[in-house]
Amino acid sequence: MTGAAHGFDRRARARRLTVLLALLLMVMSVASLGWGAAGTSVWGAVADLAAGRALSPLDRLVLFDIRLPRLFLCILVGAALAVSGALMQGLFRNPLADPGIVGVSAGASLAAITAIVLGGLLPATVLSFAGDYLVAIAAFLGGWASTLLLYRVATRGGQTSVATMLLAGIALTALAMALVGVLTYLADDRQLRDLTFWQMGSLAGATWPKVLAAAPIILTALAAAPLLARGLNGLALGEAAAGHIGIPVQRVKNMAILTVAAATGAAVAVSGGIGFVGIVVPHVLRLASGPDHHTLLPNAALLGASLLLAADMIARTVLAPAELPIGIVTAILGAPVFLWILLRRHGAMGM
Repeated sequence: MTGAAHGFDRRARARRLTVLLALLLMVMSVASLGWGAAGTSVWGAVADLAAGRALSPLDRLVLFDIRLPRLFLCILVGAALAVSGALMQGLFRNPLADPGIVGVSAGASLAAITAIVLGGLLPATVLSFAGDYLVAIAAFLGGWASTLLLYRVATRGGQTSVATMLLAGIALTALAMALVGVLTYLADDRQLRDLTFWQMGSLAGATWPKVLAAAPIILTALAAAPLLARGLNGLALGEAAAGHIGIPVQRVKNMAILTVAAATGAAVAVSGGIGFVGIVVPHVLRLASGPDHHTLLPNAALLGASLLLAADMIARTVLAPAELPIGIVTAILGAPVFLWILLRRHGAMGM
């Protein structure tokens, strides 16, 4: 098979995969609406609405005030984490890269936990303005602040060193976790429960205001990501080679970092820490349809959303009526895949 024919076959396979992933997301969305301890049937509700019958107060509450906002938030967070992972892996040219590698998750977590433990010390005017969204606002601002700090550290003479950003991200994450340990020591029993549940990741508090707060930021980042596809494909050849073929390397790096900061910061702000989605989804898609970011990025959004919906359904029902934090589910599902990726790379390098 010639190179052109092979490339056409891979693109066709990637487009077929996009259709299948879109269908999967629709199926998972319908299943998520009908899945839960309450036993409310989405098909029964649709039949009632089609027949002109009013929904019962319980069905209306469960479907429209609990499951529907949770569905949309799950899709947004899953897509944001998966696309951020694909962007980071393309930027670092490493399938083990993750949004947390630039310190976004660490900075967001530290700011959120600071708000949980020390938020009561803030002036009354600040508390009244932030209301119930103090933790989410703090997480988003913490993610942005850590990203800007890392960007300043890694940028010299208008050029951003990816290696320096990686090392600085590791250092910042270690410092943030140490400070989180101090705050955990200072927290009381109620704060410890909130802190632990938030660190594990949860969508239990999904509401329409949270959806409306996160959606503009995440959707803007998801819309910007495909614009980076050509640049990330070029960076796969190396920065020098990418510059020679006309790729604006520094601009691509700047946009990728800011896009990841926006998407991951907003996701962490409304859901807490959810791991492994950003590592596993892009790597699986590269194996299935190749490394072309023109198809990898939209496919990552679709598969990331479907994966988080599946994890959320497990989290809601495995211990019903109690709820398992979704971060635990994604860790159980993602850790074996991550180990497989490591072993596969270990064998490929002949180490």
